[in-house]
Amino acid sequence: MAQDRRPPFLRRLTSREALGDLDGPRIAAAVDELRDRSKATLHDRLHRVRTAFGLALQAGLAAGLAYLVSHRLLHNPQPVFAPISAVGTLAASVGQRFRRTVELIIGVAVGVFVGDVLIYFLGTGAWQLALVVTSAILLTIFAGASVAIVIQAAATAVLIVTLSPSTQNLELPRFVDAFIGGSIALLVTAVLLPLNPLRVINRAARPALDLLAAQLDACAEALRNRDRGAAQRALFRLRENKEELAALSEAIEGAKETITISPARWHRRSELTHYAEAAEPIDRAMRNSGTLIRRAVTMIEDEESVPEPMPDSIAHLAESVRLLRHEFAVGEEPEQARERALRAVSEAGRAYAEGVGFSGSVVIAQVRTAASDLMVASGIDQEEANRLVRQAFHGKDQPADASPTAPPVG
Repeated sequence: MAQDRRPPFLRRLTSREALGDLDGPRIAAAVDELRDRSKATLHDRLHRVRTAFGLALQAGLAAGLAYLVSHRLLHNPQPVFAPISAVGTLAASVGQRFRRTVELIIGVAVGVFVGDVLIYFLGTGAWQLALVVTSAILLTIFAGASVAIVIQAAATAVLIVTLSPSTQNLELPRFVDAFIGGSIALLVTAVLLPLNPLRVINRAARPALDLLAAQLDACAEALRNRDRGAAQRALFRLRENKEELAALSEAIEGAKETITISPARWHRRSELTHYAEAAEPIDRAMRNSGTLIRRAVTMIEDEESVPEPMPDSIAHLAESVRLLRHEFAVGEEPEQARERALRAVSEAGRAYAEGVGFSGSVVIAQVRTAASDLMVASGIDQEEANRLVRQAFHGKDQPADASPTAPPVG
């Protein structure tokens, strides 16, 4: 046999090419996964930009107006504090901007008072600065002030101690700038550039409801395939919903504030009330769905029987969540969401009739409870929602005059 006289690296390359058919699919799958992840990341980033675009415009407009008022009208040669106060107010948690303006002014007052008193008796310097900041923080904490007031008092005390030797009469401009910045931020929020509160809530509700629907779908598929790992992953992902729920709660609080202080949005109060009342049952639906998925994991582990209607029931529940989000977003009465929630309960009743184990009975109970939560979120009162769920579970025909009613969404 002729000896292969090629260099070693060429022989290794040939060997790798011979194995190419084995490695190719694995490499292609990895590349596809990376491509999908990059697309998802880009989508998430663009969604965050769209969500924050209105706030960015408000902050820019408020900062510019605060600068103009302080510099041109009040003849402040260095109008730094007014734009900072305006942006600081808008950067506060949505729904707390009026409170943040008050906190800015109170914090400035405490910082000026502590700084001036200690400078008068002790002078200025490094250790005096340390003492002033420590005193301002302890004083505000003792008074039970919020974190924002504590930070503002400490920052103002620093400015008083460090700038007083070179800048005379700093105290009054600091008060005025804090007031101007906060007031202009509220003006921009309420009158000049008020955001559509319902659009803000829709954007905030989408991640929470999409997360719930996706994990319910994953649970249904895991039960069909008896895939414990997939069910466990759905449970872990649903448990990480604090950020989505916090964003929804914050958006609702912000919408309440906007409608309270913005005359242009007063006509949306009834719609906002409907959204605000939906937040709590959506939160309960999240928690009950978590229990549902946890017991589904146990079902698979214990090799309990999985009646065919059970995964279908959970899938209908997921679709009810998606329909609820859509009908809220377009301002329609959520009738399709209610119908799909009751269909989920009806399928759960069929599964129960076919026979289930202990964990299976818990899953079915949680389908009923989560469906009731979604019905309440859609505008049905709790007692009526429970009645409709019981009726759907036992397969009784609903009377023609018993169709659920709720306040209009829009």
